[in-house]
Amino acid sequence: MYYELYIDVFFLENFMLDSLLLLLTGRILKCGCSYGRIILGGALGSAMTCVIVMLPMPGIIELILYHTVVNSAMIIAGLGIKSLPQFAKAFVLLYVCAVFFGGIMQLFRPYMRYASLFYAAAALSCLLFMKLWRAVSRLRDCEDHIVRVTIYTGKGRIEVKALVDTGNRLRDFLTGEPVSVLSQKAALEVSELPERENGFRMIPYQCVSGESVMKVFRIRKMCIHMKEERWIENPLLGIGEEWGSCDEEYEMILNPAILSE
Repeated sequence: MYYELYIDVFFLENFMLDSLLLLLTGRILKCGCSYGRIILGGALGSAMTCVIVMLPMPGIIELILYHTVVNSAMIIAGLGIKSLPQFAKAFVLLYVCAVFFGGIMQLFRPYMRYASLFYAAAALSCLLFMKLWRAVSRLRDCEDHIVRVTIYTGKGRIEVKALVDTGNRLRDFLTGEPVSVLSQKAALEVSELPERENGFRMIPYQCVSGESVMKVFRIRKMCIHMKEERWIENPLLGIGEEWGSCDEEYEMILNPAILSE
């Protein structure tokens, strides 16, 4: 069987895909590489692929060159990676991205009669992969920052899931102490009448809708279950009026300052 290969089209297709793969890998690994370097790596990978296709050699040799030499040269030239552990991550991630790209392109290739549609599909695949990766990364980061907290009050003790939120800088304007925030549901389990609790008062705070006030009060103590348990005596807790924990993943927002005081 005879195949006619247009080397210029073959080079351009590989150059575009190799550049997008390097761009994705670099963004995910946060290599900080420039677009110029990524383009250089994509051009090198595509050129090496064209040379391997044109030279007569056994199929097993071609396979080895495609999956080791070409990819390695692309990573070194396009991402500037020098350490072996980082190179191994980039090598595996490049294949993960390639598998995703390959699946998308095979899905749409029968409907793409023009090269422009092929390029557009590849660019959209790149954008989709980045959005999916960021979403998964946010979920993973959220899980990494959720801890168990045991709260001790006059009603007894309850255990809640708490998010250690670096964006929570709420402090009591009188004492300067950090304030952690409970959801309204969790607050009812802690105290039915927070107005009667020790240290009850209203403090101002900034929210998405503007300025508002929050009920705060003291509890006996709480234990934050991390690698090493942290006991906090007489902490201040606030009751959040607007609560946005998706799927109720957590019921408390911990002020990170409470861990360093």
